[in-house]
Amino acid sequence: MARNERGRRGARPPRTDRDKPNSRGGRSSWDPVASWYDSTIGVRGSPHHRKAALPTVMRLADLRPGERLIDIGCGQGVLAQPVMKAGVDYLGVDASEAMIRHARKRRGPEVSFAVGDARDLVGTTAVKPASFDVAVFLLSLQDMDPLTEVFASTRAVLKEGGRLVLFMIHPAFRAPRGSGWGYDERRKLVFRRVERYLSRAAVPMKSYAEVGAGQRGATISFHRPMQDYVAALAANGLLIDALVELPDPVKGSDERADSAEIPLFLALRARRV
Repeated sequence: MARNERGRRGARPPRTDRDKPNSRGGRSSWDPVASWYDSTIGVRGSPHHRKAALPTVMRLADLRPGERLIDIGCGQGVLAQPVMKAGVDYLGVDASEAMIRHARKRRGPEVSFAVGDARDLVGTTAVKPASFDVAVFLLSLQDMDPLTEVFASTRAVLKEGGRLVLFMIHPAFRAPRGSGWGYDERRKLVFRRVERYLSRAAVPMKSYAEVGAGQRGATISFHRPMQDYVAALAANGLLIDALVELPDPVKGSDERADSAEIPLFLALRARRV
């Protein structure tokens, strides 16, 4: 199961006594669940990463040797290997110090990672303005709020004409705690039930235990309609030039996930203009 089906890392998650401050003085709700996530995803990523997220992101990124890519909300760096294999310099940034520790352990010293705030990449990391050709949010943006600050920070680190690639759970068909599968017995028809879409919501996800730490943590998923993403991108001079909708590629991962007509993931590319 992909990371943001069970909760994701955020730029501004809820505060609890277990959370550790990041470099901006905020807190990351991913620290208490970092070991659980790392053991679940592993080195190569989940089946959703391998079958949908990674190939789609790499295709939209259209990487060229010698370019530089920043992976925002990188987790433990699943994207690093295919990016570096393409001859592109990689930097992974995450608000969770624990996730970055796992990333460095998984990927080794030859891969660059940094703890930083997605709302202020220049101010909380060593990243310079206009220094990256590509920025990627791989199953991470729906952990982050507010969108306008995150996209303004992303725009600041992109070169003129740089590409932003976003891969996320489809907000129109997979609103957390506001959607599900249904089956019409009379018509023998699978359908997607959507109970809430236009209303914005910060939804606590299922709590998971930190391995060996004797504590549990829950993350927050920020649900927003598509109009919010488009408006925030446009407000920051990031114009969409590609959009892809994908059904769930993993058979049996959900009750009715084998429906090829209902997209559960969405990817888009925007360019800084």
